[in-house]
Amino acid sequence: MHLPIVVYCNVAERIDHIFKTIQTLCFAKRQLGLDVTLITPSSATIFLEKGNYILDVNTGFEAKHCGLIPFSKPCTVTTTGLEWNLMAHELNFEGLLSTSNHLLAPETTYSDKGPKPAAGSFHGFYQVTFYVGNAKQAASYYITRLGFQHLAYRGLETNHRQFVTHVVQQNKIIFAFTSMLSPDKLSDIGAHLVQHGDGVKDVAFLVQDLDAIFKHAVANGGTVIEPISSVTDEYGTVKMATIKTYGDTTHTLIERTNYKGPYLPGFKLVPNQDPINKLIPSPGINFIDHVVGNQPVDEMEPVAEFYTKVFQFHRFWSVDHKQIFTEYSSLNSVVMSDFDETVKMPINEPAPGLRPSQIQEYVDFYGGAGVQHIALNTNDIIAAIENLRSRGMEFLQVPDTYYSALRENLKSAKIKVKEDMDTLQKLKILIDYDDDGYLLQIFTKNIQDRPTLFLEIIQRYNHNGFGAGNFKSLFEAIELEQAKRGNL
Repeated sequence: MHLPIVVYCNVAERIDHIFKTIQTLCFAKRQLGLDVTLITPSSATIFLEKGNYILDVNTGFEAKHCGLIPFSKPCTVTTTGLEWNLMAHELNFEGLLSTSNHLLAPETTYSDKGPKPAAGSFHGFYQVTFYVGNAKQAASYYITRLGFQHLAYRGLETNHRQFVTHVVQQNKIIFAFTSMLSPDKLSDIGAHLVQHGDGVKDVAFLVQDLDAIFKHAVANGGTVIEPISSVTDEYGTVKMATIKTYGDTTHTLIERTNYKGPYLPGFKLVPNQDPINKLIPSPGINFIDHVVGNQPVDEMEPVAEFYTKVFQFHRFWSVDHKQIFTEYSSLNSVVMSDFDETVKMPINEPAPGLRPSQIQEYVDFYGGAGVQHIALNTNDIIAAIENLRSRGMEFLQVPDTYYSALRENLKSAKIKVKEDMDTLQKLKILIDYDDDGYLLQIFTKNIQDRPTLFLEIIQRYNHNGFGAGNFKSLFEAIELEQAKRGNL
C-alpha cells in the first residue's frame, strides 16, 4: 500500500533544503512505498475550508514563493520535521491534510518595467525564419497541416543562386523557410543543419526608430550579425539589422515605416494557393503570442540580463524549480518583454532532477540553446483545434483525470469557463486560471524527428500568464513521449 506524503514547512529559510530532500524522497519512493509531493513554502498557514485544507500565504510574503504541487490523492500527510533516516524508514509526520489539484499562485508577475527607452519601440513579432533541409517541403507541411497560405518565394527564379526561401502566412503570423541550393558544407545554413537539424534561426521584431534601437544594442554589448541596411522595391524601403541572441539564434530588427508591400523587397509573391485550403477552412490562428527559448543549465539569468541590457526588455513573469516539478524533472523560467509588452520571450533552463528534463533533452538534441516552441494565439481555440486535427496535426495527450480534478476545482473558482468542458476534454485542451481570467492552451508533438521544436495554440481571457498551472501536466505529457524515445 502506498502512503501519500506531502512535505510542508513554514520556515522560509529551509526551502532549498526541503526541495533537495523531496528529490531524495522521490528517488527512494519505490523502496519506501511512498507517493511523495511537496508544498512550498512557508510563511504560510493551513486552514480548513469546506472540508479542504487550504495553503494561505501570509501578508507581505512574495507570491512567487508559494506553490501547491498538483496532487491526485485526497488524503495526505504533512511534516515539519526533516530529520529522517531513509534507510531506517523513519519519517516524522504531523496531521492529515486534504488538498486541491490546481496550482496556487505558482508564478511571479512584475510591475516594474524600468525607465521608458528614450527612443525606439517594439511593435510585436514580424516573422520567424527556419533553417531547414528542404524549404519547399517544410512550407508545404505548414500549409497543409496548419492552414498557412504560400505568400512569397526567393530562389533561382529570382536570381538567388545560393539559397532558397519559401514564406507562408496566416493572418499576422509569417514563417520563412530557408535552405541551401549549393553544396557548400561550410555555409552558415549547412553548419546550422548539421548542428541543430531543422530549427529556428531568426526571430524578427517589427520596430520603430531602428537606428536608436540598434545604437543602444551595440553600445551595450550586442553582437552585430548584419549592420543596418536598406532594401527598396516599387513598394518602398525597408530597413533591417540583425543582432545575435542565445546560441546560434538571431534577432532581425525590421522597420517598415516607409514600405507598403505585402512582405519584403527581393521576394516574388506566390499567386497560386494549395487546393487543400479550399477544402478545409482556415484554423483562425491570428498572431505570435510568445517564442520560448531553452538554455543549458545556469544560462537563463545571463540570457535574461542580455535582453535587459541590449534591448531594454524587463522581466514580465517567472516560475522556478521550487514551484514546478514532476517526479523526475523541473525547470526555471523567466519571460522577458519590451516596454510596451508587445514582444514576450520566455527563457527556460533545466533544474536538477532525478532524470533529464524535457528542457535538457532539447538542449542535448538541438546541440545547445535555441527556440523550443512558438505559441500562436487564436480567439476560438475549439474551432482551431478541430480544424487542425482534421488536417492531421498531432497533439500531446492529457489524461482524463486532469479534467476530473479540474471540474472539481472550478466549482469554487471565481471565474467561469465559457467553453464546454466535455469538448475541451475531447480535444485535450488545457486550462489555467486565476481570480481574474483564464487561458486555454494545447501543445503539438515535435514538428521534426529531433525532439526539439513544437508549437502551442493559446487563447486568452483576461489572463496574461503562461500556463504555470499546467506546467506539471505538460511536463508529464512530454515525459511520456521522452520515455517512448528512450530519453527519460
